[in-house]
Amino acid sequence: MASSSHFICTSCDYRSAKWLGRCPSCGAWETMTEREARPRGVATRAKRIEATPFPDITGSDAQRASTGIEELDRVLGGGLVAGAVILLGGEPGVGKSTLALQAAAAMAAAGRRVLYVSGEESAAQVRRRGERLDVTSAELLVAAETDVGAVVAGARELAPVLVVVDSIQAVRCAEIGSLPGSVAQVRESAGRIVELAKSSAIPVVLVGHVTKEGTLAGPRVLEHLVDVVVQFEGQRHHAHRVLRALKNRFGATDELGVFRMTDRGLAAVPDPSELFVGQRPVGAPGSAVLPAIEGSRPLLLEIQALVGEPTQGTPRRSAVGVDSNRVAMILAVLQRRAGVDLVQRDVFVNVTGGVSVVEPAADLAVAAAIASSASGAALPDRWVVAGEIGLTGEVRAVSRTDARLREAARLGFDAALVPESSPTAEGIERIPVRRLDQALERLLG
Repeated sequence: MASSSHFICTSCDYRSAKWLGRCPSCGAWETMTEREARPRGVATRAKRIEATPFPDITGSDAQRASTGIEELDRVLGGGLVAGAVILLGGEPGVGKSTLALQAAAAMAAAGRRVLYVSGEESAAQVRRRGERLDVTSAELLVAAETDVGAVVAGARELAPVLVVVDSIQAVRCAEIGSLPGSVAQVRESAGRIVELAKSSAIPVVLVGHVTKEGTLAGPRVLEHLVDVVVQFEGQRHHAHRVLRALKNRFGATDELGVFRMTDRGLAAVPDPSELFVGQRPVGAPGSAVLPAIEGSRPLLLEIQALVGEPTQGTPRRSAVGVDSNRVAMILAVLQRRAGVDLVQRDVFVNVTGGVSVVEPAADLAVAAAIASSASGAALPDRWVVAGEIGLTGEVRAVSRTDARLREAARLGFDAALVPESSPTAEGIERIPVRRLDQALERLLG
């Protein structure tokens, strides 16, 4: 009996008896690929699986290899795991290729062979960029290639300790007729590279583009295929960059790496607290210092707020670096529980340095900055503020307060306004508060 074929959407697995330019289920274009269907009545013999008792499973300890860049190792959870596939995403010009090339060069300088596959630049262009980064090791092999079959074959032959593919949207599979960067091409190419990594125990770094909405380009399944997803954030007009993990099968996802872009490439920032609060204005209303926790690292950040004059129309509310919904809640609590009139006033909140804060410990610092700007009175210059705010106006405890206070004391801060149940720390005065109005009274008088 002759076998028939059908068409499957590579984005959502929608099936159709004929080819369609646009998937009627998910709306994606050029994602329908032809698949051979098994003839009816033809049975296939199921393969017997081999199951191992859980205590008898070996190889649970993941051995890690350092990339030579401490901040990158921190975000990855300690280094590269054999066979791991890492997806490095970020906006154009943020420094993804620079970071990948620096990591490859650092490993090559240690005498380990690294294969750098460039699908968007020629080998000569990569060399010019490498000369700016002082790359000299002959163990760094550069290939300008877009055929994923050639990439896989070359990696198996050369047996490097790391493969970098820049970028996954530039490589293509010859068996698929669509253009590079399409959903089908990205999905198939990533699948073959993942198979290479798992079968050869070679870690692979895939550089990926992001869309205008800030999400990784390509099918959503790309993020499920890889082991680690790291996002490189920052603005090309600012010198510093932030690297954070969005997914990590081998470590935590709340670690943060900070870099500074220089004319010689990316330089790690060993003391990011000093970077973020070092330029803080003294005696300016609307500025509060938050001792935040990013992964295992305490970090001092400046929260700024600007409250405008009363307006006749709808007031504007804008938040950068903090959740806008949480800022709206804080504004409501300030209005109702602390008597701060913000009904017809514009409110702008910003975390300096381009860092995003998601922990609720930032609530009290955001509220203090807003109240300071609304009243025109500056907060005490050498104080830090941390605490979660409840809807009834209470200030709730936050985690790892001792580490937060030690970091503040290290940078010379004198006092910390924290929830009442917080522990003390050497070198800094603890000022406990129970309610938001009590906190604002201590801060603003």
